[in-house]
Amino acid sequence: MIRGVRGATTVLKDEEHEIIQAVETLLVEMIQENEIHPEKVASVFVSVTEELQSTFPSKALRNIEGWKYVPVVCMQEIPVEGSLPFCIRIMLHLNTDKTQQEIQHVYHGEAVALRPDLKN
Repeated sequence: MIRGVRGATTVLKDEEHEIIQAVETLLVEMIQENEIHPEKVASVFVSVTEELQSTFPSKALRNIEGWKYVPVVCMQEIPVEGSLPFCIRIMLHLNTDKTQQEIQHVYHGEAVALRPDLKN
């Protein structure tokens, strides 16, 4: 079964180092919480809000050992009025035996407001 694992985080400013660090921290927790092995991952989509333009946040994935060949793409979120600024979202697709309820979605920073229903 292919399942999606969601994650999101925010940064304070549009700086490459801050973006890469925030995304790497988020990805590592998503990987650990869901026991994800790179060879089971079909693809990773990373989106950013329009004010984040200093780097491709997908570069953070390449800092994680074993993830060199995982397909990843970056895109821009649609600019919906009132949406959370400086936000980076991740959708990771993987092959797993876990049920939907067993998947642990991860939200950091101001992004916890995106899915308050998933708080433990």
